Amino acid sequence: MPRKIRVLIVDDSALVRKLLRDVISADPGMEVVGVAANGVEAIRSVIELQPDVVTMDINMPEMDGLSALEYIMRKNPLPVVMLSALAQRGAAATLKALELGAVDFIAKPSHYPSAVREVREEVIMKIKTAYAARNRISRGYPRLRSRGKTISLSKESEGGKIVVIGASAGGPRALSEIMPMFPRDIPAAVLIVQHMPHVFTKSFAARLDSISSLPVKEAEDGEKISSGSVLVAPGGKDLIVNPDKDGVGRVVLMDSGARSGATPRIDTTMITAAETYGPDTIGVIMTGMGSDGAKGMEKIKEAKGSTIAQDEASCLVFGMPKVAIERGHVDWVVSLEKIPEKIMELL
Repeated sequence: MPRKIRVLIVDDSALVRKLLRDVISADPGMEVVGVAANGVEAIRSVIELQPDVVTMDINMPEMDGLSALEYIMRKNPLPVVMLSALAQRGAAATLKALELGAVDFIAKPSHYPSAVREVREEVIMKIKTAYAARNRISRGYPRLRSRGKTISLSKESEGGKIVVIGASAGGPRALSEIMPMFPRDIPAAVLIVQHMPHVFTKSFAARLDSISSLPVKEAEDGEKISSGSVLVAPGGKDLIVNPDKDGVGRVVLMDSGARSGATPRIDTTMITAAETYGPDTIGVIMTGMGSDGAKGMEKIKEAKGSTIAQDEASCLVFGMPKVAIERGHVDWVVSLEKIPEKIMELL
């Protein structure tokens, strides 16, 4: 019989601790081995209990979740899933947690206890995803390396091209590494599709904008897709690439019918980009659980475009790239730090 995933719950709310315990304990593959009410207790419990996965609240007394996470990832790295208030003010702290090494985050429901049913599936899925990444994390991954130098254009390149980058778990940290490497004069538009709730994508785009030479912003409905700019798909929406009468790509945003944890959908953006830009489309699939992006990569290949997948060694979760590779839709498999170089080579 397989060993159960051992989970430590860290939250200053007794109600939240109980609700999470009930959700986790109801899954036959998991068990709660302990609870903690603040960061100090969390660090002590990690040392004493050696859990497989930690769920960590951000706002707590004595020591907050970010401080505890930073200590754990430095001294005793293991998978941590953050609990974040589903509000704009919590976005910056959540993104900081992902950069510090948290695998993913769960947005707390706005009301208890009825709303717990809405996040039950997400809680279970993200804890299991985190557990799957435990070996990489215990070896010190993901540790931010020194970012590579900005890549320069080696020759004149024609514009009118598009790059679609899709990512899920581990994506915010990975994208923070590679986006500063792209040159300001990149001869292509870049679309980023990161699985993330809607209240976080605007802050995520602002964070990338602050560290990149390229302008980065959250995409707006009807916006023109222009070379030399980066648009981030809003959470909860499908970003559709639609040609206008002049053949210029424009953004069309539509409510996604998919579950919130898997939106915006990478497939939708890649497929419509391939239909609009044809062989001038480059698809990139990065770290994440599931198979989103595989169909999109297939359509890009059919349109004579180019496809790149992040390799297993540099992925936090080798799920989406693995599926695309196994289905034969990937031209090049490269490490995270080589992705910008490969994109610029193709451009």
